Amino acid sequence: MRRQWFALAVILTLAPACDNVEWGGVDVRFTSAAPRDTVPEGGAEAAQDTAAADEEKPAPRGSLLYAGLRDGARIHLSPMGDVQGDAVHPLLPVTQEPEFADVVRYRLLAPGSEFILFARGVRVGRAVVDTVSGTSEFCGGWPAGSGIVELVPGAAGVDRFLALPAEAASRRPHGTYRALSHDYDQRVASLRLAGEMIPQVGARRPPSVLDSRRDIQAFTLAQYERPLIAATFAFLDAVSVGPAPPEAYSLFVLGTPSDTVDYDAGYVLYRPVGEAGKSVPKLLDVLDLNGDGRSEIILEMFGERGRSFASLAERGGEWLQTGEGSCGVAPPRGPR
Repeated sequence: MRRQWFALAVILTLAPACDNVEWGGVDVRFTSAAPRDTVPEGGAEAAQDTAAADEEKPAPRGSLLYAGLRDGARIHLSPMGDVQGDAVHPLLPVTQEPEFADVVRYRLLAPGSEFILFARGVRVGRAVVDTVSGTSEFCGGWPAGSGIVELVPGAAGVDRFLALPAEAASRRPHGTYRALSHDYDQRVASLRLAGEMIPQVGARRPPSVLDSRRDIQAFTLAQYERPLIAATFAFLDAVSVGPAPPEAYSLFVLGTPSDTVDYDAGYVLYRPVGEAGKSVPKLLDVLDLNGDGRSEIILEMFGERGRSFASLAERGGEWLQTGEGSCGVAPPRGPR
């Protein structure tokens, strides 16, 4: 059947990624796209200097994952980190990687660079960059770009995306995008899970668990037959960038389908501001990062001064945190 596309003339603005937190001593490197016939600002001489510098750089590995935010006819693509298997390792601040910032600006985001867009793990369109300008919506100061977007009709109303370079994802099949709405039973299950986890992590119980729930989403993963739920709870805090008092905390609960009850707590992330600094998690999207048929989870992390991300993967039947960026605060304590 012939596939129909919904074309948007969109300007994509790439957002900066966040400060790097070391996870197991990972050496972060990145895959660059094939060199483009693009002249950077400063003319041909500057282009020659840039090309010569690029040749001296070590060969990158992995592909950069981007977060996409569409606002009307515009979409902002923010480089997040380096895809290594089922994990995403964050970028360093741009001030610590000025040479790679040039690679991103002049090669990865060069005019004509194509990106494959995903929503809820499904391929839903593509974006072609035509200009580079501004900085990312994430902390880190990375370059931003703009271009044209094409979406399948079923995804015309989607605002958030994950994106991979076309050379890394062009062979991935298209799917049918389906947005899920959480139902009553899922909302009740999220409250039960939070109520069970709050004393286990040693957190102060809020006056109302219901009122402390800031976000809940239902979604599907390739490896599960039934939908999952992701819920964010916050005490004296919010799912937004800004300060929070030391006694505040956030609690993220991933509800996985269970054979004995409706949902089990498949993963719990507790962040007390007084110990780890503010870092409120919220489900951003899901994607099969390494093409093995099992989807990973990407969280958006709201801090005091900016936004970062965290990646989760299921290994051996257990959900684990595999990477996390930060926005200049002390490295957070591990998941509990």
